[in-house]
Amino acid sequence: MSDLPMLPMSKMRALRPYFPKTRGLKRVDDRRVLSGIVYVIRHGLQWKDAPSGYGPHKTLYNRFIRWSRLGVFARIFSALTGNAGVPEELMIDSTHLKAHRTAASLLKKGVPARRIGRTRGGLNSKLHAVCDGHGRPVAMLLTEGQMSDHKGAALLLPRLPSARHLVGDRGYDNNCFRRNLTERGIEPCIPSTKSRKVPIPYDKSRCRRRHKVENMFGRLKDWRRIATRYDRCAHTFFSAICLAATVIYWTP
Repeated sequence: MSDLPMLPMSKMRALRPYFPKTRGLKRVDDRRVLSGIVYVIRHGLQWKDAPSGYGPHKTLYNRFIRWSRLGVFARIFSALTGNAGVPEELMIDSTHLKAHRTAASLLKKGVPARRIGRTRGGLNSKLHAVCDGHGRPVAMLLTEGQMSDHKGAALLLPRLPSARHLVGDRGYDNNCFRRNLTERGIEPCIPSTKSRKVPIPYDKSRCRRRHKVENMFGRLKDWRRIATRYDRCAHTFFSAICLAATVIYWTP
């Protein structure tokens, strides 16, 4: 047990206020169980292969699934990002997350959707994300893999904080998106596509800092159950992404 990595107490103090209240019997040690959940997601293990020092693997699985359905991890991420204040600068991008054969089910009908689509690379999901000037994610959205960057950006727009600038690549060069940003008081810093007859000027030095959102995706994909999607349910997979982003960026 002493050799297993555990979440630092500083991280637990930041997370504990957002945990659901216990009812009836006392809940199993939150730090041990949450550390086991983080270990499984980071190393891409099956739940049954979790080290015994974290307790029964069924306890880890049941806690993660139950809190995912309650939206606990998504609320923690939203609360901590909201407490950070309004950033000066935002950066937007998206990345594909390959769906493993255990998760790749396109036959599911109705609500909720799987958020798995078919592209040239096979079955995958797409993570649209916005980070601040420090490279910390502040808004995320999970969609089917074939969804365009324009549609993902439009869905993320209401969740954006009131920053002064937004940096993106030329995949986000869309008149409607630019207009909506300007109406919210956000100045777009987006290169023009080659199809534009009259290119729109932009701050090239600011645009060079767009690598921070790419670095953020790279750190999230270091967690193997995020780089490859094993979860069939979209809310479960998105909860794993929110938990990883919170542990990496939003807890001391």
